[in-house]
Amino acid sequence: MHTDPVVQDPTQALAVVGMAGRFPDAPDVESFWRLMTERRDAIRPVPAARWDATARLDPQREIQAVGGFLDEVDRFDATFFGISPREAEMLDPQQRLMLEAAWRALEDAGTPARALAGTRTGVFVGAGWHDYEHVGRKSGSGVTQHTAPGYALDMIAARVSYFLGLTGPSLVVETGCSSALVAAHLAAQALRAGEVDAAIIGGVALMLDPTASIGLTYFGGLSPDGRCKAFGAGANGFVRGEGVGALYVKTVARALADGDRIHGVIAGTAVNNDGGGQSVVAPSPLGQERLLRDSYRRWGIPADRVAYLEAHGTGTAVGDPIEAGAVGRVLGQARGADAGPLPIGSVKTNIGHLEAAAGIPGLFKALLSLRHGLVPPSLHSEELNPGIPFDELNLTVVREPLPLPADEQVFLGVSSFGWGGTNAHVVLTGAPPA
Repeated sequence: MHTDPVVQDPTQALAVVGMAGRFPDAPDVESFWRLMTERRDAIRPVPAARWDATARLDPQREIQAVGGFLDEVDRFDATFFGISPREAEMLDPQQRLMLEAAWRALEDAGTPARALAGTRTGVFVGAGWHDYEHVGRKSGSGVTQHTAPGYALDMIAARVSYFLGLTGPSLVVETGCSSALVAAHLAAQALRAGEVDAAIIGGVALMLDPTASIGLTYFGGLSPDGRCKAFGAGANGFVRGEGVGALYVKTVARALADGDRIHGVIAGTAVNNDGGGQSVVAPSPLGQERLLRDSYRRWGIPADRVAYLEAHGTGTAVGDPIEAGAVGRVLGQARGADAGPLPIGSVKTNIGHLEAAAGIPGLFKALLSLRHGLVPPSLHSEELNPGIPFDELNLTVVREPLPLPADEQVFLGVSSFGWGGTNAHVVLTGAPPA
C-alpha cells in the first residue's frame, strides 16, 4: 500500500467546515450516523397527514405506499427568518427546510451567519419535483401574491441568499438524481476559479403528494416490496426518501487561515453526460466509466487509494449491474494485489432514494466515515446479486462495519446518476493537519 500522501494544492482542494441535515428517523447528523451504524431501515408507511396510503399507486401491480419520511415538515419558525405567517403558509416546505439546514451548517462551522452579509458566498442546491404546487391546487387555496415565489424551485436557494445577504451566485440545479452532486461540482468550480469566497452546498427532497410516486410506479422504478436492495439478490427497484442537508465549504487554504475545524476535504469533482444510448432514461456503462476515469485521472488519485465508494446504488435490476461493471472496470480491476477488492455500498438501503437530493446523504455518509474511521454496512445485501461478477470486477459490498486505514491517506468516492444522463462524482479525503 502507498504511504506517501497525494499532494493537493490547498487553493484547489475544498474544506467542508460546516454540515447539518435531517434524514428519515435521523433529525441531525449524529443520529444519522447512529442510524447507519445500528443497521436501521427507516422505511415506513406513508404518514396519514401526507396522502391516503391505502390508495393504489398502480392499478395493475401491488406497490407498497412506503418511503423514508421526515417528521413535522409543516413546522417552521417564520418569525426567526423574517417571513410573515401568511407568506410562510405559501412557501414550499423545501424552501423552509433549506433555510433551517443552511443556518445550522453555519452554526456547526462556528460562523456568525450575520457576518456573511455582503460576502461573495454562493448557494448551490439540488432539488426537484413540484409537490407543494400540486397540494395547493388540490386544496383550492387560491392564488395570492405569495403563490408564485412560494412554489418556485429557484427560491429554495434564493431564500437562503436573501436571508443571509449573500452576493455570490444562488441557484437550484435539477438534473434528476444527480442534482445535488452537480450542485457540489458547480460550487467547487466557482471556489477554484475565485468567483466565490465560500459556498453553501445543499439538497432537499420531500414527498407531499402522490403524483410523482404514481408516475415512478408506471415508469417501473419503485420496489414492489418497499425495500432497496442495492447490489443484493432480489433487487427490484428503489424506495423513495426525504431529507435535507447543507455543507458550508471553503478552499483548504482559506479554512486553515481562518482556523476552521475541517470535517473533510473535497479532493475532486466531475460531471458528464451519457451522450445518447438505449433511451433518455437508461443508464450508460460507457458514460459512467468515462466519469470515473476522468475523476481519478484529473485529480491524480491512484485506484488503490480509494478505500470505499458510496455508489448510486438504487437497487434496480438494470442499474446495479451497470454501475458495478463501470466501477469495477475503472477502479476495482486497477487496484494492486495488496489493496484487495474495492468496497462499495449505498445509504439508500437505510433511508430510501432522495432523488434530486440523493448526493447529500451520500456525502454525509462519506464525511462521517472519515471522521469515525469506519464505513457503516449497506443493508439488504446478505445474498449478493448473482448477475454481478464481483470477483472478476474486484468489488465487495460492505456488509459489516469496515475500518478505514488509520496510518495513511485514503479517498472515498460518491456517485450520483441522473435519469437524463447527467452523471456526477465527488472524491473526498480526510482533513489536513491543523
